[in-house]
Amino acid sequence: MEKDQHTHIVKYKTYVYVLIALLFMTFVSVIVTEIDLGPYTVTMALLLASIKSLLVLLIFMHLKFDKKFYGIMVASVFLLLACVIVITFMDYLYR
Repeated sequence: MEKDQHTHIVKYKTYVYVLIALLFMTFVSVIVTEIDLGPYTVTMALLLASIKSLLVLLIFMHLKFDKKFYGIMVASVFLLLACVIVITFMDYLYR
């Protein structure tokens, strides 16, 4: 185990703000599915889900306070996921 590990303490207020933001975005995503936006319904739902997962990764999983290498790895996974989703939508649109 490394001897020079640094700990960080996140205030409870930050967790409460993130919880409120997550609940608000969940409420918005439910409302968006009820409104007919055509092809933008799925896009909006995926965008909100991505923002929510980013909040969870940064705050609850403490990625914000970890080494930059972990952030780069997570960003590369998100980039790969975005590429797969875009390719899937392109395949669906041009069939």
